[in-house]
Amino acid sequence: MKIAFVTPWYGPDIPGGMEAETRRTAERLAAAGMEVEVLTTTIRDFFADWARNHHRRRVETINGVTVRRFPVENRDQAAFDAVNWRLMQGLPITATEERTYIEEMIRTPALYAHVRARCQDTLFIFIPYMFATTYFGAQICPAQSVVIPCLHDESYARLAIYRDIFPHVRALIFHTDAERDLANALFPAEPGQERLVLGEGVDTDWIGDAARFRARYDVAGPFVLVVGRKDAGKNTPFLLEMWRRYVAAHGRRLQLVFVGPGEIDVPPAIAGTVRDLGFVPAQDKHDAHAAATVLCQPSLHESFSLAIMDSWVAGRPVLVHGDCAVTREQCLKANGGLYFHDAAEFAGALNYLLAHPNIADRLGRQGRRHVLANYHWDLVVERYRGLVAALAPAG
Repeated sequence: MKIAFVTPWYGPDIPGGMEAETRRTAERLAAAGMEVEVLTTTIRDFFADWARNHHRRRVETINGVTVRRFPVENRDQAAFDAVNWRLMQGLPITATEERTYIEEMIRTPALYAHVRARCQDTLFIFIPYMFATTYFGAQICPAQSVVIPCLHDESYARLAIYRDIFPHVRALIFHTDAERDLANALFPAEPGQERLVLGEGVDTDWIGDAARFRARYDVAGPFVLVVGRKDAGKNTPFLLEMWRRYVAAHGRRLQLVFVGPGEIDVPPAIAGTVRDLGFVPAQDKHDAHAAATVLCQPSLHESFSLAIMDSWVAGRPVLVHGDCAVTREQCLKANGGLYFHDAAEFAGALNYLLAHPNIADRLGRQGRRHVLANYHWDLVVERYRGLVAALAPAG
């Protein structure tokens, strides 16, 4: 049976966890001999104009995967932005505003027409839950539709419109037990629906060089690494405040090193302790993981976190926010790191890891074993094979 990943944008260099998961999973399944394609729009990426056709409508092959791009149409961006602003502030919205939000997000009727025409021979895998491509696409032939929601505990997840898809598609794929528990609480399943924790594939065949990273970026001494987008959605302002309090109480024992897109507003009092390297090549990021004292993942809204997995592949421990059920669960299952809720716990965890380097190394090794045992690509590919076999029609 043909598999079609349906996602709002797609490309080899687009940043973002969902984007990377879609690309890497499609490529791995295709390389394993499965018939895989991607259905997407002509939008460039998340940060672009969602009514602008950056790519041409066409069929192309990217790293062994057939990619079909469908055009987008004009939308009322002002109306969408007004509703989305309320959601970002955690403010209530009406049923009419929910419709405005989803209908004025992305308009791509040609993509939906293609899905409708291929319902008999294709298993559609929609990722992630919140975009219009999933909302409208997964309702066309729900018996042939699977959703990888990348679900977070956020205001969007509580919109009534998503009850139109979550309980009714053929299957939901989750990264962790905590993510599945949240879905079960918000969207009880209809009879016969599969809800599976398949995890996510993690590249484990790379080696980081700590000394090379330190020499290339002039980083000396112990440091806390942060990898990923830098914005309020990833809790970056909260982390900077924790860091300000740590430096004020404990001095400049550590550096805080950021890698990834976005900008940060560093208070003058801690400017000398914070480095923002921006985008770096993949190997340099691997080297950074190997060199770090600890990786910090402060986000409250994660469904997996490749940054954590990469830290563990490099054998380094992690420090996560205790109010994020997913990352806390990963830490506890792997015994690969610590978690914090406030400035006192943040400081205590950092000082403990500094004072006990052998334990920090042990946590990192335990994390690596957890990744190899659960998220190695060979394991994940076989889980997808089993899913497709189970959902394929008899005969």
